[in-house]
Amino acid sequence: MSAGKKNIVAGLLFLAAFMLYGFVLIYLRDFAPGKEQWIANYAVGKHFESRLAHVHGNLFALINIAVGLVLHRYPVPEATGRWISWLGLAGLLMPLGIMSEVLFGLPPLLVIVGGISMVACMAWLAIVLWRIEAAKRA
Repeated sequence: MSAGKKNIVAGLLFLAAFMLYGFVLIYLRDFAPGKEQWIANYAVGKHFESRLAHVHGNLFALINIAVGLVLHRYPVPEATGRWISWLGLAGLLMPLGIMSEVLFGLPPLLVIVGGISMVACMAWLAIVLWRIEAAKRA
């Protein structure tokens, strides 16, 4: 499977998973026993971090789909494309890290690694595309 296709597949799977997690959050807010306490604590602590995980999980899933489509469409050198692909996939560690903080009280190491990976992926991909377009004009 090509680098871009891995990002597309992983992005779609993460999107489905974090969409389902969104339904869990809706259940906790609207239907679960003790929903009043959930609503009262909605903007702080684990409740806020749970929403952060949901939002970042969906966002990073969509970014991975976009990265995959770009890698599939443009003539990115193979080794560079693999590195960019893996950085995008590593970015998915950020929402997983937020979830691990909420569920297990783990330190935010995965959040930091995932965030840095996603920023590096975006910057590198932008530079590569800039160079490809500049080479076309020359």
